[in-house]
Amino acid sequence: MAKLPHDDIIPYLHSDLGKKEQVAGMFNDIAPKYDFLNRFLSLGIDVIWRKKAIRQLKIENPKIILDVATGTGDMAILASSILKPNKIYGIDISKEMLELGKKKVQESGLSPLIELVQGDSETINFADHSFDAIMVAFGVRNFENLEKGLTEMLRVLKPGSRLIILEFSNPKNYIIRKLYNLYMGTVAPRVARWFCKNKEAYCYLNKSAKAFPERQKLIEIMNQMGYSDTSFKPLSLGICCIYQGRKQGSGQ
Repeated sequence: MAKLPHDDIIPYLHSDLGKKEQVAGMFNDIAPKYDFLNRFLSLGIDVIWRKKAIRQLKIENPKIILDVATGTGDMAILASSILKPNKIYGIDISKEMLELGKKKVQESGLSPLIELVQGDSETINFADHSFDAIMVAFGVRNFENLEKGLTEMLRVLKPGSRLIILEFSNPKNYIIRKLYNLYMGTVAPRVARWFCKNKEAYCYLNKSAKAFPERQKLIEIMNQMGYSDTSFKPLSLGICCIYQGRKQGSGQ
């Protein structure tokens, strides 16, 4: 698969490790404060975004769902109550994020429904045509090879089923974009450093979001990888987008 410029954005410039290993280490490091900082830095709006993305799948009533880059399991837990599936699998490369996610799942009484396992989004350890739906929230920008990740997710989708991606985007309004860039580029890393002593992590998240092929560019890549019925929907003045695409073929 071809590498995109975004694929070369890494958390630690002076590390000899590849992007995948760096991202796993970064999330292991910030895991204890990750949920708190997400809610704090987004003023809780990220929960609203997640719910809107999940509801895109409601009409299709998926029974077996894969949550890629599940982190601490937020999307999986929300999807369990919104979609009422039979099973949700969550995969992530960060062991520490998964451990926190497993505790949340257990405390929510959802252990029989949600299974979180360590896994690579670019080499998904499931058979072809396994899932009625796949969702990814704020994770595709961390793929080492975006095209490979999209292709793998397409492989494990059932024909006719959908992928939902939730990801940051650059606002089109000049004033909003300036405020957003100031917040993400200066305020968020400083606040993150107060709480988790890892300014590099939030600087990387900002850089990777800005370099990510957003909106129509991502749709074009999804089309090239074989998705059909693709679209995107901006949220909150364009600082976030819901993307979706379908695997060609008959329905479930």
